[in-house]
Amino acid sequence: MSWASPINKSYFCLLRLNKNNDLDKLLLAILLLILSVISLFVGVKDVSFTDLTTLNDEAVMIMTISRIPRIIALLLAGIGLSVSGLIMQQIAQNKFVSPTTAGTLDAAKMGILMGVLYFSQIGLMGKMLLAFVFTFVANLFFLFMVKRVKVTNLVLIPILGIMFGNILNAISTFFAYKHNIVQNMQGWMMGDFSSVMQGRYEVIYLILPAVILTYVYANQFTVVGMGDSFSKNLGLNYATIVNIGLFCVSTTVSVVVITIGAIPFLGLVIPNVVSLIYGDNLRKTLPYTALYGAIFLVFCDILGRLIIFPFEIPIGMMIGVIGGIVFLGLLLKKNK
Repeated sequence: MSWASPINKSYFCLLRLNKNNDLDKLLLAILLLILSVISLFVGVKDVSFTDLTTLNDEAVMIMTISRIPRIIALLLAGIGLSVSGLIMQQIAQNKFVSPTTAGTLDAAKMGILMGVLYFSQIGLMGKMLLAFVFTFVANLFFLFMVKRVKVTNLVLIPILGIMFGNILNAISTFFAYKHNIVQNMQGWMMGDFSSVMQGRYEVIYLILPAVILTYVYANQFTVVGMGDSFSKNLGLNYATIVNIGLFCVSTTVSVVVITIGAIPFLGLVIPNVVSLIYGDNLRKTLPYTALYGAIFLVFCDILGRLIIFPFEIPIGMMIGVIGGIVFLGLLLKKNK
């Protein structure tokens, strides 16, 4: 038996695995395309393909002003929040950490609240910048707590993050109640795509550079997930890579919250499902995380529009119910 025989077998196995991965991505992309087309034609106002081909003025206006911006926002939010959850899990070295279980969403809402109360003239971009600052600082403080609290139980870290988020939410509620805008704050807490329209959603495109930056630093995030000491031994600047990751997460979360509202559990559920199927190599799983996140969000949005048609269930409620059930299942599985 030639020494080259095992190498040839390994090469062909790897080639077959790559082909299977490419096929998975292609099938997921096709599924996402189908769901996106279905989403374009679901709504109170009936729009047919014939109306578009004949350039019916009303149909074209509905598509360009409402339906197309909505599906773009859905895709970018699904991709961004899922990837953000993956980054946070790598940095915190905990599968149950996400924007929902680390106080990130609550920090973004606090930043928007402070912008509304004390900087009302700064506009949308200014409020988004405030949300970004609050989110970034909250993420740094959460990681500081994680490092200081030495625990071996994985479940305790997200519980710590949920408690931290509840404290931030309580502070925000106090200021909102004091200024009589509790109802406005409740609106930010429930993600809803029904208000996404042309001219009011374009800030969500800022998610794209954050996702691209994540892919560029994917290998470094994988190393960071192995710990501070391991990263330094490989010559990696641990603090810099962590800050880049938190920058991407903070940008994505602040943009989504100020445009759509809070969408819970998406960044928790999708990375865990992808990890169970494809493993933990971030560069390999990043495209799957993005595709699964977009598919899941578009599917839940379509479902929310059809269950009580012609009315609509907010996407935050749909994701909260489904994601909460999956999160509970993951907790129970880890505790067995």
